[in-house]
Amino acid sequence: MKHRPADVALAVKRLQYRHHRALSQALAPLGISLVQWDTLRHLHRTPDASLHDLAVLTFQTDQSFGSLAARMADRGLIERVPGPGRAVRHRLTDEGERLRAAGQDLVDGVVESSFESLSAAQLDQLGKLLDAVLGPDPAA
Repeated sequence: MKHRPADVALAVKRLQYRHHRALSQALAPLGISLVQWDTLRHLHRTPDASLHDLAVLTFQTDQSFGSLAARMADRGLIERVPGPGRAVRHRLTDEGERLRAAGQDLVDGVVESSFESLSAAQLDQLGKLLDAVLGPDPAA
């Protein structure tokens, strides 16, 4: 069967939607949303990230991420610290790191389950194909 680009694009979107729903459900018992966990993950990988950088990484606007960051700081998940000039940097708190780690185990389970029908070679091939389509990250 020949796959048309539009069909492949729709399949990618459907998989992303399936992941979003399953991950949101898995993370709910921790009291965090998927976008909050994604923020914790990115801060773990990129300590002292700026608001703008985190907004880009989490597919948010600067304004919506600013509101999210304020709520997360109020909950004690992240701290906002002054950076150079007017910049504000963000860091994980101990509680944020605890929830990130607990969430990582849940996320790993959901994603591994999603791809369990693929062999290791097929999963590697899929990753390479997606890398080829996405090309270099302009934000990197």
